[in-house]
Amino acid sequence: MNKKDLRELLEKVRSNEVDIETALNSLKDLPYKDIGLARVDNHRSLRNGFPEVIYCEGKSLEEIKAIITEMLKTNNNILASRASQEIFEMVKEIAPDAIYHPRPKMIFIKQQELEETNSKILVVSGGTSDMPVAEEAAVTAEALGNKVDRLYDVGVAGIHRLLGSLDKLDQASVIIAVAGMEGALASVVGGLVDKPVIAVPTSVGYGANFGGVSALLTMLNSCASGVGVVNIDNGFGAAYLASTINLQIENALKGSD
Repeated sequence: MNKKDLRELLEKVRSNEVDIETALNSLKDLPYKDIGLARVDNHRSLRNGFPEVIYCEGKSLEEIKAIITEMLKTNNNILASRASQEIFEMVKEIAPDAIYHPRPKMIFIKQQELEETNSKILVVSGGTSDMPVAEEAAVTAEALGNKVDRLYDVGVAGIHRLLGSLDKLDQASVIIAVAGMEGALASVVGGLVDKPVIAVPTSVGYGANFGGVSALLTMLNSCASGVGVVNIDNGFGAAYLASTINLQIENALKGSD
């Protein structure tokens, strides 16, 4: 149940369209639903503004099916990350309208329309090899109701490609910078803009990259102010953080109207 559904239920109680016992029954599983193998958090959209997201790695097909089956009972959109093609084929059996994004390995099930933000999140990536993580960020941000733009393959090895797209940087409210190798892209972007930059180190790179640790350390040691860093390959986490920032911007703009 999201805030809109809860508000509608309370309005119906106030107008005597729904009695108190019926309302209580509707709310009995609101905090969470214990399905044995998992406790599905039905309250997260009320607390955080976004519903729970299913992280598929490490879960069996039966576990994922049970969790999604339970989540389908709510009116929330459903997002599943790190999902294989096999998982998607199983999900299609219980949710025929599910959409699969193969590059970031994400499944999206739309159960309600979201009003798209006016403020924009821009996802910037260093190289084409960083695109799976960049797309995880972009797809997540879109699923959470954000207007999203992409600017890919603009790494510092050919910095003129980035400098030729300064208009896109200027139009964004929040920027997600995704890069592997030495991870310098986040510092360059952070030095060009007056908005928050969320840096995502990727595991792309040769041996001394240490699976993304070199990019992580570069981003943590950025000399550009206003750069925050998430974990290696965590495009989802970057998008979630960017979405919460964007939501505050949207709320501030509505309050000033």
